Order: sequence, then structure tokens, then C-alpha cells
Amino acid sequence: MSIFTKDYWSEKDMNLLIGKLLRYGVFLACGITLFGGIIYLYQHQGASMEHYKSTPDGQPFPGAEYYLRELSTIIPRVFSFDGAAIIQLGVCVLIATPILRVAFSVIAFLIEKDYMYVVITLIVLIIIIANMLLGLH
Repeated sequence: MSIFTKDYWSEKDMNLLIGKLLRYGVFLACGITLFGGIIYLYQHQGASMEHYKSTPDGQPFPGAEYYLRELSTIIPRVFSFDGAAIIQLGVCVLIATPILRVAFSVIAFLIEKDYMYVVITLIVLIIIIANMLLGLH
């Protein structure tokens, strides 16, 4: 029996797999973020709190450092055990989890030969990816 048949993947099995994907994705993101937080606190112990206070002159919040804004600059910093980069990677994994769920749903609907839902789910996936790639800065 082929793994690409409807008999192999029952609807209950697909729902369980999708549920596990979401659950494990969130657990993984929490673990990465917690690990990064511990490293961040260790790296910044004894740092002056003046750096972390809000600006009293009414200026907007400066936001994250530039290297924390793109995945291509986060990954090298993760390998050098930068706590902030590891935390940001955890956030990226958390954001990617439901996107992977949508992509996995496309495969599930294809196996079930439910083409209307394949089209609808692909439209949703294209919209998500387009917003990620073409989003305003």
C-alpha cells in the first residue's frame, strides 16, 4: 500500500498529525526561546538598567537591533550563542509553526483528493508567503 493513498492516511490520522505538528512546534519554539533567554541573562548580568529604560523624550521605541530583523543574519549569531538571536529564532519557529500546518494541510487534502480545499488552502498559503516576502518595512 502506497503512503499517498487515502486508505493509508485516514482523516483521524491526519488530524492527529496536524495537532502534533502544532504542539511540537510550540514546544520547540518555547524551548529555544527559554534557552536563549537563559543565555541572554547570563551574557547581560550586571548590565546597567539605563540601557533598558524607555526614552523619556517621547521618541518612539527604537526596536530590535538590525541583525535581529532577518533570518539570514540571525542564524550566524545563533551559532555564536548570541542570546538575543536565539530568542529571535524561537520567535521565528513559533511563527513558522502555523504556516507549516497550512502547507501540511495542502498535502493532506491532496491525498484525500479534496481538490476544492487544496485550492483554498493554496490560496491561503500564497497570501501568507506573499505577505512575508513583499511586506512593507
